[in-house]
Amino acid sequence: MITQAEKGRRFRDLHHRDSAFVIPNPWDIGSARILASMEFEALATTSVGYANSIGRQDHGVARDEMIAHATTLCAATELPVSADLENGFGDDPETVAETIRLAAGAGLAGCSIEDSTNQNDDPIYAFEHSVERIRAAVEEVRKLPFPFMLTARAENYLHGRKDLADTIKRLQAFQEAGADVLYAPGMTDVAEIATMIRSVDRPVNVLAGMQGVHFDVDGLSRIGVKRISVGGALTRIAFAAVIRAAREMKEHGTFTFVDEPITSREIAALIGSAS
Repeated sequence: MITQAEKGRRFRDLHHRDSAFVIPNPWDIGSARILASMEFEALATTSVGYANSIGRQDHGVARDEMIAHATTLCAATELPVSADLENGFGDDPETVAETIRLAAGAGLAGCSIEDSTNQNDDPIYAFEHSVERIRAAVEEVRKLPFPFMLTARAENYLHGRKDLADTIKRLQAFQEAGADVLYAPGMTDVAEIATMIRSVDRPVNVLAGMQGVHFDVDGLSRIGVKRISVGGALTRIAFAAVIRAAREMKEHGTFTFVDEPITSREIAALIGSAS
């Protein structure tokens, strides 16, 4: 059995290699074990993927439910797991700090905290408040007796605010507050990503799970990206397969979807090999 401290050290060390590593995002135990069996080195939860898998919208999962979900994934595999903990499930820094304590108790090797308010009319926290929230998270992380990678997320681009200067300003402030990894999901222009990376001195995560955006590991590694995640993309692919099969049954009365190139026995073998 690999200890949480060892998982934390492994996860920390992945961020300091010369090339980027891919951290895929399972949504349940089965998908986590399949990914682990395929020799990925770490996993990350997906808030939207998990929410959709239990019939809810993104941001529709309570903190205790998300922590319980993270706990099950940590127990399902010996890989380090980082959790998408949205905005820390509260506006105030004290709530964010409490969320970090709960995350560490779940067996995680890291987590992310974003600067999104989840309010459509005012989606991003004010600058100073955003920094205070990350500073509170860092203070809790530094109390832990094992490595725990805190990722600070600047959400401008996901909310249509393609302001590179403000995004860099926020990431630099999160860096100064002590965040271990920086992340600005929604950025699609490689030149802008490269500019952002040159402006900070912490490992940077890039989201490669956006429709119509075709990054590759080698290209992102060349500009200095250290970690690549796919968010809810794998969940969308799984749901898309279900929808295609359902449409075939409903609209055509046929069942050719059963000829997909994987059998139940093969799936069982993948899940079992990582248990």
